[in-house]
Amino acid sequence: MTSYQDQVWLRMWKENAPELRAKAVEWRRQNALVRVERPSRIQKARQLGYKAKQGIVVIRMRVGRGNMRKKRPVAGRRPKHLGVLRIKPALSMQRVAERRVLERHPNMQLLGSYYLYQDGLYLWYEVILADPSHPRIVKDKEIRGKLSGLKN
Repeated sequence: MTSYQDQVWLRMWKENAPELRAKAVEWRRQNALVRVERPSRIQKARQLGYKAKQGIVVIRMRVGRGNMRKKRPVAGRRPKHLGVLRIKPALSMQRVAERRVLERHPNMQLLGSYYLYQDGLYLWYEVILADPSHPRIVKDKEIRGKLSGLKN
């Protein structure tokens, strides 16, 4: 059963609410990777293991939309055999966002990520990370269990 907050998000997405569009305009002006105080979808974040404590970080990641683009070959050939169109990525954009965040934060481990919004150019995801060496995380059995489960 979906929570009230998830129902609000679903309604905002379906109606393309002005509040959400205003947030997207603001997000577009920011960097691709932005650390945020608290998650936008708190219910979804808690399902993934988020807790409001030291050692846990929430990052909003912006990823470009669209298919992969391949350079057109220089030498001549039939248009059918150029191999430019219909090239699809092997990874989902959500996995790309997670990978890019982990590249910037090598000392952290991924707890999870979820979809936020998309427009014509970009997709936004929020990625939840935990610092496995932080004393608060070391003491928390629940989070430690999730982190050790991800290593296997």
